[in-house]
Amino acid sequence: MLRRGINLQAPWEERWLDAIAAAGFDTVRLPVVWSAVSVHAVEGAVRAALARGLAVVLDVHRFDAVTEGPRLVRLWEEIAAYFAGFDERVCFELLNEPHPPLDAERWNALLADALAAVRVSNPERTVLVGPVRWSTVGALDSLRLPDDGALVATVHYYSPFRFTHQGARWIEGAGAWRGTRWGTKADRERVRDELGGAAAWARAAGVPLFLGEFGTLETAPFDDRAAWTRCVRETAESLGIGWCLWDFGTDFGAYDPDTGAWREPLLPDRI
Repeated sequence: MLRRGINLQAPWEERWLDAIAAAGFDTVRLPVVWSAVSVHAVEGAVRAALARGLAVVLDVHRFDAVTEGPRLVRLWEEIAAYFAGFDERVCFELLNEPHPPLDAERWNALLADALAAVRVSNPERTVLVGPVRWSTVGALDSLRLPDDGALVATVHYYSPFRFTHQGARWIEGAGAWRGTRWGTKADRERVRDELGGAAAWARAAGVPLFLGEFGTLETAPFDDRAAWTRCVRETAESLGIGWCLWDFGTDFGAYDPDTGAWREPLLPDRI
């Protein structure tokens, strides 16, 4: 479970789940903005994914946990109770990319409270937890996990950022990064070093590690996108890390919803 996955953002269409399953993925991560999507719509996507043999990661996405920490705990009480009877292949991710002004101390306390809320109705369900600083690999040392046998640590990987996010409309100055290339020996060694460090942390912590997001914007040179994606994916697999590509069909997408076709070089040769 949680070996080879892809992120699928709302609105969801069952034909896209068909494409994901047919491509050989075993996991779909659903980044859910719970204030904008009904629980019944989420339930429909979860059931459709399970029916196609896919494990599901339900994520709390875009949530201000600093000012609304108690509400995050209440939200997980509700989500957990609603999905308590579902297949064990449904996993919960407490919060997507905890980030400033949420610091490690406050996040470690809040994640413990949110996990306790989940455990009331789901004592054995797999729960994913990432560190602060946008769940980056370098922040793992600050993560303090409760003593719980069903936890998975999760990280996101978009390094080097000027390559993966070149031309990003929402980042000031990212237009100047256009044309950034990737693929030197040093570039590949950096991937191995950074993911290798994350794997070492997980071994020491005694928890599995899941690469919940990694991907490149369509503005990056396509051959370099494919080479970077392959390098990150194969490095993760060599380290025993499950992965989940970002994402299915947006401007990072491995799939073109307009043509109904995969961008094959972004997929494993044999998935």
